[in-house]
Amino acid sequence: MTDTVQRNLNFPEWPQYDDAEKTGLMRALEQGQWWRIGGQEVELFEEEFAAYHGAPHALAVTSGTHALELALQVMGVGPGTEVIVPAFTFISSSQAAQRLGAVAVPVDVDPATYCIDVRTTEAAITDRTRAIMPVHMAGVVADMDALEKLSADSGVGLLQDAAHAHGAEWRGRRVGDLGSVAAFSFQNGKLMTAGEGGAVTFPEAEQYELAFLRHSCGRPRTDRSYLHRTSGSNFRMNEFSASVLRAQLARLDSQIETREQRWPLLAELLSGIPGVEPQGGDARCTRNPHYMAMFRIPGITEERRNAVVDALIERGLPAFAAFRAVYRTAAFWEMAAPQEGVEDIARRCPHSEALTRDCVWLHHRTLLGTEEQMHAIADVVADVLGRS
Repeated sequence: MTDTVQRNLNFPEWPQYDDAEKTGLMRALEQGQWWRIGGQEVELFEEEFAAYHGAPHALAVTSGTHALELALQVMGVGPGTEVIVPAFTFISSSQAAQRLGAVAVPVDVDPATYCIDVRTTEAAITDRTRAIMPVHMAGVVADMDALEKLSADSGVGLLQDAAHAHGAEWRGRRVGDLGSVAAFSFQNGKLMTAGEGGAVTFPEAEQYELAFLRHSCGRPRTDRSYLHRTSGSNFRMNEFSASVLRAQLARLDSQIETREQRWPLLAELLSGIPGVEPQGGDARCTRNPHYMAMFRIPGITEERRNAVVDALIERGLPAFAAFRAVYRTAAFWEMAAPQEGVEDIARRCPHSEALTRDCVWLHHRTLLGTEEQMHAIADVVADVLGRS
């Protein structure tokens, strides 16, 4: 690897911040109230985030995992119910249901987009199913046309796991404008971040009001007598996080624009490397924020894939092994597990099995780099695969 290429791998750092975050933090500090009851940063962030995503309501919470758990609870998920989740996703998608006592039912994903497969989802619906959770993997919006029809026909609600999909659009509409609940994450690696945090957007005021109660220990905004109306927990976001997220949201569009310019070039370059298949898209996903630059190496073993990731990191690429199928983790079986065994589920999820073995992702900060750096990325990947 030449020194020129090595220098070209100095990608923008993440998280990014400037004086806007510093100003926001001082604003939150000096207002004298550091929690959402009495402060204004959280409420202003919720208004701005909802408007940006075309949603009538948004509720800021402590994490993306809590966003999913709270949304599911509002949708009636609990013991004795089931939630259909993609097998290929981060473990929070399944654990949010399981921690409520519901059985998480993994189904397979599309081998090109890595999003939930609608046909296998339909086959998994039972009279106990209370929610279907499509994950917009790496910013590619799942097939919302088919999922909305399935939801309407079956009476089962949709919860969009939009942890990767800030600013994403389906047929020109933001995910908060699609008529279903959506959950977002602001964890340190996400497209906008305060280190941790999450949000839920709601199409209906009744859902939002119930979620507010449950995220604040069941206590109404103006309660002074400890008249807790529902069970709940403390999922409230603090004022400092919200002030940072307001600055992050203001910067999001320009970052998405850059990533949307870079990904087609990188995908083309990766496609030219023998044995490499970049993540596919869907033309109806009219805006992809590109949370990750994902690609597959079909036929590779998991052990060799992991060695490739290590070699990419050594060469200066922020590379990661992709998610493991949720049922291939000990955590999945700890509580509210399905009756099927691991291998039974695996037989139903061949694409998730393959992705567990052969998928690699690069941090989205790589897509904030220059066109020259996209060529450098492809050179590194080609060189590593040629030597492994």
